[in-house]
Amino acid sequence: MESFAAVADQPGVGWFTMIIIGLLAGWIAERVTESDHGLFANLLFGLIGAFVGKYIAELAAIPVYGFFRTLIAATVGAVIVLFIWRKLRSR
Repeated sequence: MESFAAVADQPGVGWFTMIIIGLLAGWIAERVTESDHGLFANLLFGLIGAFVGKYIAELAAIPVYGFFRTLIAATVGAVIVLFIWRKLRSR
């Protein structure tokens, strides 16, 4: 997997933009999975989801660059991460 810096160095996505994408992706994933987390947890799940989503997109040979494609990949990844997190916590 690529580092956060490599993800953030994509065209049109800087550090500040990546934080916004992480917050949005975490919030969307929170709503999709019907979870209830705080702002920090949304950011954390969104940023982790960005790594997972980018990795899945690379496996599927889907280019991820720019704000909206990164947001979609991060949201899909965050939903997957939250789903796994909830399954592990329910044990």
